Amino acid sequence: MVVGLAGAMLALGFPAAVAAAEHVVVIEKYSFSPAELRIGKGDTVTWSNNEKRVSHSVLFIERSEESERFFPGEKWSRTFPEAGRFEYRCGPHPEMLGVVIVE
Repeated sequence: MVVGLAGAMLALGFPAAVAAAEHVVVIEKYSFSPAELRIGKGDTVTWSNNEKRVSHSVLFIERSEESERFFPGEKWSRTFPEAGRFEYRCGPHPEMLGVVIVE
């Protein structure tokens, strides 16, 4: 019987390696979709501006961290290494709200 490296590691009591995932939040019609996103630690979220003429940013409300403004067709990404709730809004359009929940 042939056992792969992952199987051998599990047999020896090592946890299985989990690959980080990538997620996309679409910006369209002055909203983030999905507005609430649940991800795992180490995952990356990419915000994609699908508007026709408007630039946006991602401003994390409680962290004073903001992306550069990105224009239609542009994207911005952030990796989330720790668990927590990351509420955000668009810098120039504060009515646009979203949250990333890292589990």
